[in-house]
Formats: sequence, C-alpha cells, structure tokens
Amino acid sequence: MNIRLVFVLMLSPGVGSIISAAPAMGNVVPNRFDLEQALAFALDHNFAIRRARENIREHEGIVTTVSAAALPNVSAAGSFQKSNLQSFQTGTQNTGQLIIIPSGRFWRMNFTVRQIVYAGGGIRSAIDAAKHTREAAVFGLQETVNSALLDVRTRFYTVLLAREDIKVQEQNLELLQHQLTDVTNRYEAGSVSKFEQLRAEVALANAQPPLIKARNDYRLATHELRQAIGLVPARDQSSDQTPEFIGSLTIESSSPELSAALAAARTGRPELQRLAKLVDAAEAGELTARADFYPSLALTAGGELRKGPTESFSDSRRGLRAGAEGQWTGNPRATAGKIRQAESLIEQARLALGAAELAVQVEVRRGLSSLEEATELVGATRQSVKQAEEAVRIALTRYQAGMTPQLDLLQSQVALTTARTNQLRAYYSHNVALARLRTAMGLSEVDYNEVASPATTQP
Repeated sequence: MNIRLVFVLMLSPGVGSIISAAPAMGNVVPNRFDLEQALAFALDHNFAIRRARENIREHEGIVTTVSAAALPNVSAAGSFQKSNLQSFQTGTQNTGQLIIIPSGRFWRMNFTVRQIVYAGGGIRSAIDAAKHTREAAVFGLQETVNSALLDVRTRFYTVLLAREDIKVQEQNLELLQHQLTDVTNRYEAGSVSKFEQLRAEVALANAQPPLIKARNDYRLATHELRQAIGLVPARDQSSDQTPEFIGSLTIESSSPELSAALAAARTGRPELQRLAKLVDAAEAGELTARADFYPSLALTAGGELRKGPTESFSDSRRGLRAGAEGQWTGNPRATAGKIRQAESLIEQARLALGAAELAVQVEVRRGLSSLEEATELVGATRQSVKQAEEAVRIALTRYQAGMTPQLDLLQSQVALTTARTNQLRAYYSHNVALARLRTAMGLSEVDYNEVASPATTQP
C-alpha cells in the first residue's frame, strides 16, 4: 500500500514558517491505528520532528537578526536637569562642543538615523550565509521526517510480525492439544503406549515458551511503536492502555533498476541537499571574512531639540543635521587568518558532501541487495509453507490409519510451525527492505511542497 502524506513547507521570501498539513489528530488519541494513521500522528507528535521544527524557528530568528544590519539604525536620547548652579556639559560625540547649562531647568532631546551604504559586501554575504543555513535546516527537517517515518513504519511492521507470530504459535499449540487428546483416548483404549502419551505431553509443554515469548515481543513492540509516533500517555491515566494497531503483513512487489535508484537518490536525498546548502553558506562566510579588507561607509541624519533662553518650550533651539561616516580598521594579518579559516570550512563542507554522496550510493546498493534477498526468501517460504501443510495432512492421515509413528507427525507439525514463522520473517524483511530502499532513494512518505508566498506562522 502506497501511503502519501502531505507536509507543506511554507517559505516566505523573508522569514518562513513550517506548517504541518498532515491529517490532523488534535488532542484526541484514537483507539485504533492503521499504518497511515500512525505515520500522520508521528508527523505532529514525534519528538525528533518537533525539535527539527524548532531548529528552523531558531534559524529564522538568526536570519532576521543578521538582516537587520542592512536596515537603518535609529537611536534617540533625552535628558532633563534642574540645578541651582551653572554647569558645563560636553556636546555630542561627533561635535565635541562644550555646552553651558545655566541654572534652572534644562532639557535636551536628539535622534540619529544611520544607514550603512557600503561595507565591502560583508552584510550581504552574512545575510546570504544565514539564509543558506536556514534552507539547510529545512532540508534537515525533511531528513528528520524521513528517518522518523521510516522508524515508525519499521516498528509498525514489527508489531504486525509479533501479532502474526502469536497466531502461528497458538495454531501450533492447538494442533498439539488435539493430538494429545487423541493420544490420551488411544492410550485409554489400549491401542498406544504410555510413552506416546508422554511424548505428546512433552511436545505440548515445549510449545508454551515460544507462545509466551511471542506475546511478550508483541507487548514490547507496541510500546516501542508508541515511542516512535510520540504517543505519550496521559498523566492522570490510571492504567497503561495501549491502542490497537491494525493491519496485515502483506508485501508490495517492487524492483527498481540500480541506475534509476542512484539517480533518484542524487536528486531526492535531503541529506545531500542540506550539505550542498552548507557549502553555499561556507562560501558566503568567506566573502564576509574578505569584507574586512574594505572600509565601511554610512549616511547619517538627525535632529536636536534643547532649551532656549527662556523657560518657554516654543523658544527651544531646534536643528537638523546630515552627514557621512567612513571607517576602516586595518589588520591584514587578522583578516588573512579569517579568510584561511573560511576557506578551510568550505573545503570541509565539500568533503562532507562528497562523503555523503558516496555513503548514499552504498546505501542504495545495499538496499537493492537486501530487497532482492528478501524477495527470494518470500518465494521460497511460500513454497515451503504449502509443502509443510501438505506434509502435516498426510502424516495425520497416516497416523490415524496406524501407518506411521507418532514421531513423524510431531516432526511434520514442528516443520510447519517453522515454515510459517520463516514466511512471516520473510514478509517482514521484504517490507523493511523496501521501506529502507525508498528512503535511501529519497522517496519520502511525505509530499513536500514549497510555496514561495508569505505564510501565517503557526503558534
């Protein structure tokens, strides 16, 4: 079954927001989960996904902070003084004039607007680096979502496997119980010996531990699945009520070609796209380091209001000012060191990207091999189950007719249980291998849509 969920990434040109558009569960926890519901619930409640969303919010704040350097900077100040003595006060930092403050009341207010118009490209490159890092965090969220949903899918298959294993062990126990009843009746009729009755009792007793283990495996698998989807029990819950996970352990045929799988992984893996964005961020960081070689230029404008010769506010002295500021701090050695660090970070980011590309290729090849192995096992176990069922039928008929010993019947029943268990393991391995291969190819459980328009931030 091909399950496709929707996870919309709303990215505005400035500050974006990440909105989950998966089927909403709200605060109501359903009593029954199928695979699609478990995946949808994990999108909203898995702790790793929620942390990744918060990581994006953090980077959005960084982008906002860095972008503020390109906007005008406004400063304002005011003072009021009442004194019986005449005093002196130094003027603004730019003028350095000495202001005589007569006795009485004195007030003064001023404001300054400062806009950087040139900084050697350092501001623009810093903004670009922050944006690339934010975009890398978005791909990191996709990577986290894919990994978390793969874990949910795998653990869901584990629950189904454990539940089906319980059924197999119960069927085996039921067959052995019927056989013990039949042998007991035969023993009481004097047609079989006490030894055959004891052997049937031992076989029935030996079938109990696998059933107990299967039931415990099922309990543990459900708890691990709850952890994977982020299902936290209520604090006031008196008993540990586990929801029911429904579904069947079926398989889906799929055999992608190696070349197509590798091509899909190169373009679809969010890990590679995230590392590519980090390379871009490192390159922008080098431009920021080189900007220290250049001066900065800013335009300023402002105004001032202070007490005039009288106490009347209308006689206050007013004035406007405008100017330009230039600054350059020359330290070529320190700047050269920063550039070398930035170049090293670029090379490290590129090496990380190259290593990840190689690891992805190996992961895809391993996934294809595992899927091929699992597919062959599915075909082999299907045939063995049919043969084992037929062998039990023949052995039972021959035993009832007195043509075969009891041991042959017991061995055929053990072989049938083993064949059914192997078939379940093969189905499980096939489903897990297919899910891991799709994740390795970048084929996510989720449809990611990037909408380049302003979005409403979700609280």
